[in-house]
Amino acid sequence: MIIVQTPLRISLFGGGTDFPDYFRAEGGSVLSTAIDKYIYVIIKERFDDQIRISYTETEIVNQVDDIAHELIREALKITGIKNSVEIITMGDIPAGTGLGSSSAVSVGALHAFHTYRDGAVSKERLAREACEIEVDILKKPIGYQDQYIASYGGLRFFKFHQNGIVSNEPVEINSGIPNQLSERFLLLYSGVTRKSETILTEQKNNIKKNLVILSKLKDMACEARASLTEGRLDDVGDLLHESWELKKKMATGISNGKLEDIYQIARRAGALGGKVTGAGGGGFLMLYCPPEKKDKVRHALSNLKELPFRLDPKGSRVIFNHHS
Repeated sequence: MIIVQTPLRISLFGGGTDFPDYFRAEGGSVLSTAIDKYIYVIIKERFDDQIRISYTETEIVNQVDDIAHELIREALKITGIKNSVEIITMGDIPAGTGLGSSSAVSVGALHAFHTYRDGAVSKERLAREACEIEVDILKKPIGYQDQYIASYGGLRFFKFHQNGIVSNEPVEINSGIPNQLSERFLLLYSGVTRKSETILTEQKNNIKKNLVILSKLKDMACEARASLTEGRLDDVGDLLHESWELKKKMATGISNGKLEDIYQIARRAGALGGKVTGAGGGGFLMLYCPPEKKDKVRHALSNLKELPFRLDPKGSRVIFNHHS
């Protein structure tokens, strides 16, 4: 049996510039962090020739092509596993909440299956193959950042180059900053789950129209990295507000009346800025609060469920391996 733990993420700045349709023309930049909430993928050998997959549903099939769970199906194809396995996926947070769970499943499945077949796999390969599954094979209207942050972990700056290469580096910060950031971020569940594909498809179709906004968002990812490197944390809150105001112009569903009301209550209570995680439209609202204002913001939004979290430094990893 092999168990892989893959982190979910919060994309901080530059989301949208990681779409291939954009970065292959303009180049993209994203600042993102993995968090200590996870997707788990388990694979074990089966006595018979069938494949059993257990997630919110259960499938028992005779061949890979018959699998309905498309991410698992394509990950099995890429890794060459054909039969006699049992696969279980589970998550700390339900899907559709904007924390990158689909890409964490893709990365985690590839990590588990490669480990089962070959013993080891590089982080770069995991991220690249997960992008191949979601963007190239399944034609999802998404970018590349989620797969890369799930694989590498940490607080990272990604550059998406016009030739298709993705370079990434950890943000150089002093050792206390991850904790200080965790203490300033407040993650609240809006109570709305949404199908991100609708919003993302519109966002993808609007790329040409939104070139000026995307260019600004890309610059903000660089600015925010500089602010973190220099320890100017509150600047990150101000930039989040500026970025959110821009993001809302990119597709109609990114914000809505309910989310806007919540955000304005948070701002009045002292939050400097924030954003809806993922594509927008629902899921979690992430707020940046100066430490002395955090309780006031929490109290103002006490009707929303808080998800306490910390930054995750490691990325996807094998946490149990008993495989002969």
